[in-house]
Amino acid sequence: MHPFKADLHIHTCLSPCGDLDMSPRNIIARAKEKGLDLIAITDHNSTRNVRVCIELGAKNNLLVIGGCEVNTQEEVHSLALFPNLDALDEFQQYLDEKLPPIKNDTSLFGFQVAVDENDNIIYEEEKALIAAINADLEEVAEKVLSIGGVFIPAHIDRSKNSVFSQLGFIPFDLKYNALEVSWRTTKEEIIKKYPRLANKVFIQSSDAHYVEDIGKVYTEFLMKELSWECFVEAFENSERIKTISMVEVKKREQHG
Repeated sequence: MHPFKADLHIHTCLSPCGDLDMSPRNIIARAKEKGLDLIAITDHNSTRNVRVCIELGAKNNLLVIGGCEVNTQEEVHSLALFPNLDALDEFQQYLDEKLPPIKNDTSLFGFQVAVDENDNIIYEEEKALIAAINADLEEVAEKVLSIGGVFIPAHIDRSKNSVFSQLGFIPFDLKYNALEVSWRTTKEEIIKKYPRLANKVFIQSSDAHYVEDIGKVYTEFLMKELSWECFVEAFENSERIKTISMVEVKKREQHG
């Protein structure tokens, strides 16, 4: 078993709140600079800037998982991660059907563009990706898992757009692979607040919208090899997944 560093919540310039410098080329370069082995691309309600990230990652010995950050009907944000492009395309079709026809206001939310490996714009999304889709949390979880994906309620510590802020609880019958905590806290602090979550699997991610934020926190996966199969298998044993907080990241960087 070997430890692999993963940041599983990264936005590109396609996300309305993502900086335009968050191009695939810049994301891959920063991830390598931070010593990450695995990243996930998770734009709001869209997967259309994933393919080029996967291709660039492969050229740079970095495993890139395609996915998105879904904003459900309840305004709960969750990460959906997928094993391959076929599953990703199927989920994109689902999103296209569920995202309401609200036009993006660039003066408020900025541009929503996908770019190629040389930062040339190849697509602009006209629908507002920040909107909630017409599907509830449990339906989205079921869809993600049914096509072989990984489902993770996002930044559960946040005071907005988290399962606790929007619902006040995690639905008893909600199926998920892990729970995400943001860079603002630690797994230990969350368990102090919600002791019943002590036996759950946690990840910690940067939720990066700016290049400099990539890898400021991350999750360490203990796996046989760097692959989707080993990645999914790790979620079955919480001892093989370790959250690395900002304090710990700084300690590690100071000690080389």
